[in-house]
Amino acid sequence: MIQSATQYPVRTLLEAPSKLTYVIPPYQREYSWKRDQWENLFQDLIEAEGQHFLGTIISLNNSTDSMNPRLELIDGQQRLTTLSILLTACYSVLADHQEDLDEDQEDLFRDVGRQLVISSAKTPRLLLQTQGNNRVDYLGMLREAGVKVDAPDTRMDRRRLIAKCFSYFRDAIMELTENSGEPGVPPMTAVGAALRVMEAANEAIIVKIEVSSASDAFTLFESLNNRGLPLSPVDLIKNQFLALSDVRGAMSVEDAFALWDGMLRNLGDSYTTHERFLRHYYNAFLAELPSVQNASVATKKNLIRIYETLFKGNLTEQIHRLVSASAIFGRIACTTEREDPTQLDAAYGTLNRVQAAPSFMLLLWLETHQQDKHLSETDLITVTNMLVSFFARRNVTGYPATYMLSRMFMGIIRDSMDAEGREILRIIADALRRNSSDNETFRWRLEQDLYTENVDAARFVLTSLSEQGMTAENRRDLWERQSGRYVWTIEHILPQGEHLPPAWVEMLGGEEAATQAQQEYAHKLGNLTFSGYNSNLGNKGFLDKRDHQDNNGNYIGYRNGIPLNRDLAHKESWGPHDIQERTQHLVERALVLFPLPVA
Repeated sequence: MIQSATQYPVRTLLEAPSKLTYVIPPYQREYSWKRDQWENLFQDLIEAEGQHFLGTIISLNNSTDSMNPRLELIDGQQRLTTLSILLTACYSVLADHQEDLDEDQEDLFRDVGRQLVISSAKTPRLLLQTQGNNRVDYLGMLREAGVKVDAPDTRMDRRRLIAKCFSYFRDAIMELTENSGEPGVPPMTAVGAALRVMEAANEAIIVKIEVSSASDAFTLFESLNNRGLPLSPVDLIKNQFLALSDVRGAMSVEDAFALWDGMLRNLGDSYTTHERFLRHYYNAFLAELPSVQNASVATKKNLIRIYETLFKGNLTEQIHRLVSASAIFGRIACTTEREDPTQLDAAYGTLNRVQAAPSFMLLLWLETHQQDKHLSETDLITVTNMLVSFFARRNVTGYPATYMLSRMFMGIIRDSMDAEGREILRIIADALRRNSSDNETFRWRLEQDLYTENVDAARFVLTSLSEQGMTAENRRDLWERQSGRYVWTIEHILPQGEHLPPAWVEMLGGEEAATQAQQEYAHKLGNLTFSGYNSNLGNKGFLDKRDHQDNNGNYIGYRNGIPLNRDLAHKESWGPHDIQERTQHLVERALVLFPLPVA
């Protein structure tokens, strides 16, 4: 049974003076959140209007020591672990600038340390599970940040997720110092950025549910995860539009619904696309729309309020503008197949594959104003290709951060309003170049374990490189899906799994050398390729993989004709030197394929 269910700000859940410890039981899976979740959490916190709601945690209170209470986390461990890492990153930044803190800031600095570690015992407030080296990495992170914790002299492994999450949040906080204000407003200091993020995290709301037994906890967990979905912001905006249409008599409810339904048909079936369109529409045409107080950019949090204001004006004009814009947005987002696709549609397809959705607002504005800005379809293709290169670099390097992108593209639109033609292309190229990682950083990140850093970025880079060598005779659709899965999957040449087969161990010089090679090189770009028969190849030896055939004698291994496999087809062995050499070759090609934008 439920003992209590109460909403708390995070600062109360991690109250500095208390001795409450949150324990992640050993049966819970290891920490698994990755960059997408880190980015979403950080963006939601810094964009929140008021207190951001972080959801529910379920805890089991079986503590027998009232002086040192302990709660087992049955659900919510990923969220609470990530929040703790975020607060540690804030502490670390403040520790680096402790000499700049005033008296009040010193108090806040000490408080966040006591949120992370129970000061009287110097033990972590969040006790992670041991599998995956989570506890070791977490304690090593606290020590590196300067938090006083009683722990062995261990360091976090920078190849694992806790270390990567900590580095991501530290970098994101420091990026706020350069991208924190409106034009003309001085950027905040590192101390200011850390305090801002810390405050947003501490004010966020979590509902903590305490239960008295494990069976109650799992029953509740199952119930919560099978509950019906509440109305989305898009549903609420639609209901608002239909209600106003009826009250004002501007059009019949039937006609209003037909317009709204037409808009959604242009956008396809995905709710994410519907909501993204409503945000991008406002952000793209901000200067052309009625003013909405305290809404300089549309976010998930203020979307309903924005459209409530817009619909108070000329309702008929607004809905017709939305329907027209949705047709353009649907084309950019490739939500429906076009009867007669052009080169621009092909370019948009590539843009979607590189996961460049934040740029759709810019293309929406450009296509809408194509005639009065004297832009040709070739100009739009040029812009789209620049965006592909920008996002290929951005997704590999993580720069700029997601929360910076909306304002960046809104700034490009603002700077382009009084320009036309080639001048607009120059403005776009300059802005993208200014906000891109340089070649040295791009090269360095490509040389790391790209597969584990960002598998989607790895797929895009590998696919693009392979498509370069395709002709009409050997063209394969490496993006083809069947039953929601890619037909062509990423194949590790040197297998990534445990228990390398004897052929690999022998080729790599024994068990120890093989294990080391696998740990250091398995996820490098040069060790990756594509296969339509990944399960058939599995852990086979290199020569078996190279020469594997189907029942009809057709090559399905590395002699399958895929351009990316061309250099593998004639190799007699495969080891660290081969992987390094192929990595460098692919990296050099990627630098040429995804250049910095040129005005």
